[in-house]
Amino acid sequence: MTLSFAARRRSPALLPLAGLMLSLACAMPSASAQQRNPQQRVGETVFVQKAESYRFERFTLDSPDGQRRWQVNVGIPVRSGKVPAPVLYMLDGNAAAMVMDQPLLAELAAKAAPVLVFIGYDNDLRIDSPARTTDYTAWIDRADDEGGKPTVVGGGAFAFQDLIERRIKPEVEKRASIDRQQQALWGHSLGGLFVLSSLYTRPAAFQYYLSASPSLWWNQGAPLGDMEQQFLENQHGQPAKVWVMLGGAERNGDRGNRDMGNPRVVAHLRRIGGATPDAAMQLSQRLARVPGLDVHYREFDGLGHGPMLSASLQATLSVLYGVGDRSLTAAAAQP
Repeated sequence: MTLSFAARRRSPALLPLAGLMLSLACAMPSASAQQRNPQQRVGETVFVQKAESYRFERFTLDSPDGQRRWQVNVGIPVRSGKVPAPVLYMLDGNAAAMVMDQPLLAELAAKAAPVLVFIGYDNDLRIDSPARTTDYTAWIDRADDEGGKPTVVGGGAFAFQDLIERRIKPEVEKRASIDRQQQALWGHSLGGLFVLSSLYTRPAAFQYYLSASPSLWWNQGAPLGDMEQQFLENQHGQPAKVWVMLGGAERNGDRGNRDMGNPRVVAHLRRIGGATPDAAMQLSQRLARVPGLDVHYREFDGLGHGPMLSASLQATLSVLYGVGDRSLTAAAAQP
């Protein structure tokens, strides 16, 4: 069920690190929150499969510093013609492609027939962690890495917003007829954080913002600070529909079966103490009082952070375009 919440303010609180680490060390294995393999490869996707419902076109873009190359795959309904179509922009494009299959594409084409834009990186990684960490975060994070070495990462979200608006959108519109009043942006985890920072800073760029399991812990909870507060105080009725989605296991603080002997895992768990597990739910309540926003919060019973990628994307396709909601069955099959 999709729930709308009345807003109420709260002060962000940090989880006590000792209590967090103790609960993690004692956690029982859980299928709802397994560790992600950072080297997982994509394999075959709908991009290369023969289909009668969608055709795919691809283009690449380089960053000015030459450090990143984005790969954008555009799914265009075969029978769309020149009628302007709704469009869904998806972050972590490689991972998003793994959620799709031919029956789903056929159903989408038979319903709203949206244009599907997968924004990823020009490699075969399911998730490119270093690149997305730069692109999806509006705040520079100073934290210790798994070896205890201080690191400075992130802060590229505003440049990435420019990339989407000035380079990706125009290229997509050369290839497909787009309804500019039906543009949606979906992202998960750091991608969900990017969706929120885009809402805060460019609320007119999209009409639908879908933030799944947003990483509100980033930089010791910075996303819960000044940028959100300024948006809450200064937004003047720019209309948008907003969905905030969270796994039930996430809100309960269940981190599942984690390898506490892995320094990378320990470093990550230390960092995510920057926000309480229910921060996304609380945020949806605050956003719901902003004039012009139609805010919905959806919680997925029993799901952890990883499975929320596929679940939230399937739910997005259902709520926006009327296809059957495959969110829970899809999540069970995804890492």
